[in-house]
Amino acid sequence: MNRPQAPELETVVMKFGGTSVADADRMKRAAGRIVQAAEEGIRVVAVLSARGKTTDDLLAMAHEVSHRPDPREMDMLLSTGERISCALAAMVINDLGHEAISLTGSQAGIVTDTSHTKARILDVRADRIRDALDDGKIVLVAGFQGVSTAADVTTLGRGGSDTTAVALAAALGADRCEIYTDVSGVFSADPRIVADARKLAVVSFEEMLEMSASGAGVLQLRAVEYARNHAIPIHCRSSFEDGPGTFVVDEHTTMERPLVTAVTHSTDEARITLTGLPDRPGIAGRVLTVLAKATVNVDMIIQNEPHSEGHRADMSVTVPRSDLPAAIEALTPLKAELGVGEIATDRAMGKVSLVGAGMRSHPGVAAKALTVLGDADVNIEMISTSPIKISCVIREEHVKNAVRELHTAFDLGADAVRREDVAGDHRPVVEPDSGDGDA
Repeated sequence: MNRPQAPELETVVMKFGGTSVADADRMKRAAGRIVQAAEEGIRVVAVLSARGKTTDDLLAMAHEVSHRPDPREMDMLLSTGERISCALAAMVINDLGHEAISLTGSQAGIVTDTSHTKARILDVRADRIRDALDDGKIVLVAGFQGVSTAADVTTLGRGGSDTTAVALAAALGADRCEIYTDVSGVFSADPRIVADARKLAVVSFEEMLEMSASGAGVLQLRAVEYARNHAIPIHCRSSFEDGPGTFVVDEHTTMERPLVTAVTHSTDEARITLTGLPDRPGIAGRVLTVLAKATVNVDMIIQNEPHSEGHRADMSVTVPRSDLPAAIEALTPLKAELGVGEIATDRAMGKVSLVGAGMRSHPGVAAKALTVLGDADVNIEMISTSPIKISCVIREEHVKNAVRELHTAFDLGADAVRREDVAGDHRPVVEPDSGDGDA
């Protein structure tokens, strides 16, 4: 018997981070938001992260019993945190009089590659979710996880629940993806460092990509990339207060952007320097291939060419500090293979970046930024640029001062900025305000 065609309803994917479901009261508040949306006639899929410090606790358990936990078994362990959150939220929603069903990543149809602890989503087979929505249910999906093409449980890496939410929104053709966190939006800098940092009403996908890649912790880089590729608007907002947050949308729907949108930073950088590399074609490619096979993400690269024939070159790269052990293990065999002189490391590195779509049409940003840092007695060790970003690697202890100096120099404070708008169906117009969180 054919099911009668239901009227077209709005579909929204709502993602709640770990702090948003950290205890019973917060879990009930998140469930209340989900139920409120459902009572407004919205088809709701909610993606939940593990509660509070659950993932950290699970990692600690693993390292209590193994100095080097097997990646496959680590994924089996870590995936339990999000499942707990979803089951508990479903209980609350059922008690509130609505029918809810919790699904693991594999039950939700999230298919990944076979890279344990850092898997990438290959496909989302969301038929089970669609059927549950058609039956009037609220669907809760465990974030951060999926099932590999080899039928193993996989996890997507830190912040992977954001990617889960955006991927589901794309597969379901959702109207929007709402990311609920403990901050009220995306800021022009980390308010813990810059007192007058302002909340941004709207950010383009390209700007948010550069911000996430250079240290902003509000949205995961891969989630923003997925949203851009599938044209899924993201609304980043607070779990603990009402009102609009920050909309991340296509650049064509935004007004002309300011010269610089935000200052981002990272204190999770490490530098690796290989000395005495042979001066012949293909050597740099060999080094980077080895790191790629070890799933180490390389950010900046500098190679110093020899000054005279017969001399060898040096090559420096920056990687996430957490990837340093894997990088050193992968590179060590190259000492014998290539005759590398030394593999030196420095864990005390940081990075500060300027991001803004307006840089494309305004020369002189780099000159001003480097001058500001020089006047602040901040030594720049490495530089990289894109059309809308300038990043500088500096000593970790100078990061906070560098962020403050650049934020002031480019007039990014709340008092220096006009109201912002965004065209189309997403038109938040808010006064700049302050709050907790990273840019």
